[in-house]
Amino acid sequence: MELLEGIGTRTSPLKLSEPAPSAEQLEQIIRAGTRAPDHGRLRPWRFTVFEGTAREKLGDAMANCLRSRVPNSPQEHLDAERAKAMRAPVIVVVGAKISKGKIPEIEQVSAAAAASQNMLLAAHALGFGAMWKTGAAAYDPAVKALCGLAPEDHIVAIVYLGTVASPGPLVEAPLDIKRL
Repeated sequence: MELLEGIGTRTSPLKLSEPAPSAEQLEQIIRAGTRAPDHGRLRPWRFTVFEGTAREKLGDAMANCLRSRVPNSPQEHLDAERAKAMRAPVIVVVGAKISKGKIPEIEQVSAAAAASQNMLLAAHALGFGAMWKTGAAAYDPAVKALCGLAPEDHIVAIVYLGTVASPGPLVEAPLDIKRL
């Protein structure tokens, strides 16, 4: 797939299913993330892969996050939160490990975001669907810890990967360009 065609046709699917990317394809997708621009060459991105039954650990952490925010959450809400980790065969949590120093934190977070976008484009080029999600769990210290991140680090994206079962709409965004 030609680069501009891939960018122009990528969309977030509504639903993903098996098959997942193979181990080799998943490595290609993640390696594409490491080609993101990175001021200071800090390589702030961290990738945590959840597949198979490991997704249950993420689901439990997401449900516990909801329980801590809303202590009287009904069981069906906790179950729905837990089920989010099962909506794709592979999940890659993209974190930004923050290094204190001369490179501003926002630039390190932006590098991890660029890594996430590269991954979405690589998945699309390989014929897979990818959704970028976050939600309250992305800000939870226990979820961060599960991913090897410290409380001051950031979860930038929870990338759901799989085969497109239901495509999402291709929405044209208006260009907001100011020329001087």
